[in-house]
Amino acid sequence: MSGRSESNGFRARSQRTARASLTQGARASLSAFAALPRQFLVDSALSYLGYRYATAVGFAWGFFWSVGRVERRHGLWVFSGMPRRTFGRGGSFVGGCYLTNDTLSDDVLEHEAVHQRQWRRYGMLFPVLYFVAGRDPLRNRFEIEAGLEKGGYR
Repeated sequence: MSGRSESNGFRARSQRTARASLTQGARASLSAFAALPRQFLVDSALSYLGYRYATAVGFAWGFFWSVGRVERRHGLWVFSGMPRRTFGRGGSFVGGCYLTNDTLSDDVLEHEAVHQRQWRRYGMLFPVLYFVAGRDPLRNRFEIEAGLEKGGYR
């Protein structure tokens, strides 16, 4: 009988080991599956297409509303002379376009250039992520990354 109980104990241990390895394999598969959307959504051709689409929307909005200069500064398309109701805060960045009335300092444009890189990285996912990060610029990770001081936030 002792031989039989030892074999039952061995079988139970090997079943637990098999379940544990299956669980580890399942976890690895799940983490690979979870990383899959990130490959397609962040720093990808799809995110770049989203950035280009947002830039086209920014161009259309800027050309329609801007009564000021439209110029290329620091690698950004800057639309000035926009009515205040057509953008948020001191200015809004859409794709590769900065829409503002008169907030055009070099510091602000450096801040907005970071937002341009964020648009390129996340594409059309960026507005959703920005919204989820919150309206308070002092707690919004995208504003913090862009530099609060340069963006005019204190």
